[in-house]
Amino acid sequence: MLRRRSFLSLAALAGLAACSTTEITPPPSSAAPVPEQSSSVQTRELEFNRGGDRALPTKVWLPSGTGPFPLIYFSHGLTSQPDDYAELLSFWASAGFVVAGPKYPHTWNQAPKYDADDVVNQPADAQFVITELLTALSGTIDPQRIAAAGHSAGAITTVGLFSGSRDERLKAGVLISGRQMPQPAPFSGTAAPLLFVQGKLDETVTYEQAYGTYNEVTWPKGFLEIPQGTHLPYRDQPQVVAETTTDFWRWVFNNDDAAKGRMPADASATNAAQLTSTF
Repeated sequence: MLRRRSFLSLAALAGLAACSTTEITPPPSSAAPVPEQSSSVQTRELEFNRGGDRALPTKVWLPSGTGPFPLIYFSHGLTSQPDDYAELLSFWASAGFVVAGPKYPHTWNQAPKYDADDVVNQPADAQFVITELLTALSGTIDPQRIAAAGHSAGAITTVGLFSGSRDERLKAGVLISGRQMPQPAPFSGTAAPLLFVQGKLDETVTYEQAYGTYNEVTWPKGFLEIPQGTHLPYRDQPQVVAETTTDFWRWVFNNDDAAKGRMPADASATNAAQLTSTF
């Protein structure tokens, strides 16, 4: 577990608060639409608590059909919550993955005691919720196919799950507008493919911070760069992000080489992004 420490400067806190729902706006009309979903999706609300004030109500997006399905564990950004990412998360679920994300106790947008520094405790929350999900959704989730994803502070939480709080159950990760913790730990444990998604115009988690973290990864990795993207690349280019990340999941979970082969074309479909990778 990461030890609690000062997480960010005041300036950085103000920036990461851009994850707030007040900052998230619908994509402009010129943005490419997210592709049609391939299957129906249902949702469930589960109540977990790690003890004390660490309640972790978790929303789950479930694909139609019979499992077991791979699990994508998702971490939201500061002053945000899982529903703010519903378009992307339901798209993943429609492709045949269970997607689950909690409201972290002190960093979601209605947290009674909001504390941005609490991000350092979220990797332990994540490990707890994954364990609880395996029990609550036994038979629905394949325990051998689990991955983690996150946006902004949620991506920083995800980095923690592959470094100082390494969870060996995780087989892959997607980091949207993410970087290392201020006192970073090296990526460790069994190699796991990681896909970074980054807007080059992001002023909250800068391109240099994200690419610096990418350079620290020695495992198979990819960097989806959106030159005109902001801190919300999944809103700026929803089709690109949805299709590229979904084919990434198909590859890592299903050993689908055809999906891996589609990723460069997914990224360049609107001439608004490009993928660099060592996959």
